[in-house]
Amino acid sequence: MAFELAMIGAGNMAEAIARGIIKSGLYSADQLIAADPNPQRRDYFTRELGICTVEHSAEAAGLSPRVFLAVKPQKIDEALSEIRPVVRSGSLLLTIVAAITTRYIETQLDGKSLRVVRIMPNTPMLVGAGASGICAGRHASAQDMELARRIFGSCGVVVDVPEHLIDAVTSLSGSGPAYVFYLAEAMAKAGEKQGLSPDVAAQLARQTIIGAGRLLEQSADSPTELRRKVTSPGGFTEAAIQSFQTHGFDAAVLGAMNAALQRGKELSR
Repeated sequence: MAFELAMIGAGNMAEAIARGIIKSGLYSADQLIAADPNPQRRDYFTRELGICTVEHSAEAAGLSPRVFLAVKPQKIDEALSEIRPVVRSGSLLLTIVAAITTRYIETQLDGKSLRVVRIMPNTPMLVGAGASGICAGRHASAQDMELARRIFGSCGVVVDVPEHLIDAVTSLSGSGPAYVFYLAEAMAKAGEKQGLSPDVAAQLARQTIIGAGRLLEQSADSPTELRRKVTSPGGFTEAAIQSFQTHGFDAAVLGAMNAALQRGKELSR
């Protein structure tokens, strides 16, 4: 029995992508197979998504010309070693494994002229609002890139970047949700210090982030223009923005993203 796509790893990101694929109609559940050593995740994929599952990666990879790597970076060598004997020359590999280059995957699989497409998604894919950067390996075709766009576009926005910029994508959108959550934390804590109860402060911070994001999504205005419309001269918001600027808000964001970028380069293989 053959499948259109073999998923190596059945974690949360793989689940989000599988749901997007099925919902978009790109592939049906019975055209997918997933491998994971965790019996609970296998049972969940079969029960909730209708996807065939197996324990061993080689079993899944041997049943499809397209393999999707969705394992933790520390598990990549084990996964590549397991699928090496069954991956066919010229197969397509899609990978979301952080810090692992297309060249590394090509080399570890004995240089079988593999068509590798590397993707850096982010966790909002879990709610269909992801942001993914994609890049092509040496042998990936335009058709391979288009398939990757369709798969990840089913869960959000997709942009093409050269591989040397994939760490910049990670520092911006890959890690970016954590920055937003950190801002929500800081706003709620500040609200508490100003007298609001913890529950009220947390609720207001959460809804403010949600509402601002929705407005940013639906408005034709740039973030700069949206900020300007909220910032009345001499008002509350202008005082807050001026304080941000005085304390080097832009520099702090750049410093954080540079730190993430540097760490990505250190971990890259």
